[in-house]
Amino acid sequence: MTYTEKSAKNTLTPVFASKYAQLVLGHSTQEYPNHIMHVLNHADDAQTPRVLHPIFYGSYDWHSCIHGYWLLTRLLSRFADLPEKEAIHTLFNTQLTADNVNGEIAYLNAPGRRLFSRPYGWGWLLALQTELLRLDTDDGRRWSATMQPLADVIVERFMEFLPKATYPVRVGTHFNTAFALSMALKYARETNHAELEKLCCTAAKRWHLDDAGCQAWEPSGDEFLSPALIVAELMQLVLPAAEFNTWFTRFLPNLEQQQPATLFNPAIVTDHSDGKIAHLNGLNLSRAWCQRSIARALPSGDARVAVLLAAADHHLDTALGYVVGDYMGEHWLGTFAVLALEA
Repeated sequence: MTYTEKSAKNTLTPVFASKYAQLVLGHSTQEYPNHIMHVLNHADDAQTPRVLHPIFYGSYDWHSCIHGYWLLTRLLSRFADLPEKEAIHTLFNTQLTADNVNGEIAYLNAPGRRLFSRPYGWGWLLALQTELLRLDTDDGRRWSATMQPLADVIVERFMEFLPKATYPVRVGTHFNTAFALSMALKYARETNHAELEKLCCTAAKRWHLDDAGCQAWEPSGDEFLSPALIVAELMQLVLPAAEFNTWFTRFLPNLEQQQPATLFNPAIVTDHSDGKIAHLNGLNLSRAWCQRSIARALPSGDARVAVLLAAADHHLDTALGYVVGDYMGEHWLGTFAVLALEA
């Protein structure tokens, strides 16, 4: 079997698309169990998730619900004959209403919630809006217009936050700044928001342009993002191709020799029902996504391309079987599977 033939199996097929669409449809309006990060300003704030978040109350938590909607939107744009298309339209028409958007905005604008879901949920909200804007249908245009006021709130928060964020957050969890910044930058470019794009690129260079000799001390026990590779994923968006190649060579100078070795060995997951340990399934999927994405950004014929693509397949082979099976993974892993398979 040639390498190309081996790699081709790990692509987003209609079978995968239908499977993951069914998965998200099954939990996007499942209110419980639910993990909320919620500042109570008074007794009346003690409300159920559905009252607090009229759209994004399912999928165990706010940010996972958002990127579940992203996944469904992405699949609609990729597969015109997706069997779940009607069910997705019904969900969106029911949930993506002006009243519900206003409810989400009211939650974000309440006292003490300026930091709510920063930066992970912020990034995914803009990623969802980016995908809605790209959905070139009458429904897509209507849904994106309805969601724009909520996206505008998140844009304002990024623009307030980025100039004062002196340092990046490099952990491989929800607080990682490189991941969120990549989502915000894609939104800025999709919408021709020059000021947001400039702020994103300035922050990325301030945080990471001088990064070199990355030792990749990962994974930690609950990471779902690679602190090393997600920085490279961001910088390949920020830098022109030749500059990125120079930067990446300095960042991971021994990659062709599969060093640091930890980036080439999938994380071991000992309990797929443990919500924190199960994050490591996401790490394997997000590594595969970044490895494939970075490989695309390297020059044709670069020996590192095959090294990265082989590592991506290894991570996918390890993780894809665990997207379905336990709710601690099911409520979010499909998104990262699609990122990796599409990359």
